[in-house]
Amino acid sequence: MLIGRLTSRITDRVLGTALAVAACDPPAALHAPLLVRMLVLGAATTAWWAAPMVDARPVLTSMRWRTLAARRRTTVLPAAAIAVAAATGPPVWLVVCIAALLLAYLLVTDAWTAGVTAPPGRPQATPALTAAAATAVVLLAAQAPVAGTSWARLPASLAIAATTVCLVLALRTRRSPPS
Repeated sequence: MLIGRLTSRITDRVLGTALAVAACDPPAALHAPLLVRMLVLGAATTAWWAAPMVDARPVLTSMRWRTLAARRRTTVLPAAAIAVAAATGPPVWLVVCIAALLLAYLLVTDAWTAGVTAPPGRPQATPALTAAAATAVVLLAAQAPVAGTSWARLPASLAIAATTVCLVLALRTRRSPPS
């Protein structure tokens, strides 16, 4: 049973783990101290657990952060990967790979388009276009040439604040079933 649970939703797990590992800047991590390599391995293991889509009724069992994070782990994983990628400063080619992995992961794990709770009928293009637009905004914002200016901390702090607010709202929002 444990092996079945660890290998279920293999596409979600592979994409989520690849996103987390790519965010850790693997070329730089290979030449890093042992502690950094162990942290990358820990991130990959955590991503393997957190990657599968949670496709269940929106029942609130607890308001503890740990329970909310476990329930919304498919939101926490990409947000954490982007934060790690921002902290590691990967090369441009790896940023493009992270953006592509982010887009693929968001499309595969979106319960509205891929889950059993999705509405019947043909899948709509709106979630895919929204995910692509969000990925493009993240990619363009990451490549903005503000690092050498005196006001570079302002856009960075605004981006961190906006990401934090969105993550907290995603974890705290109670959704009612469609009528």
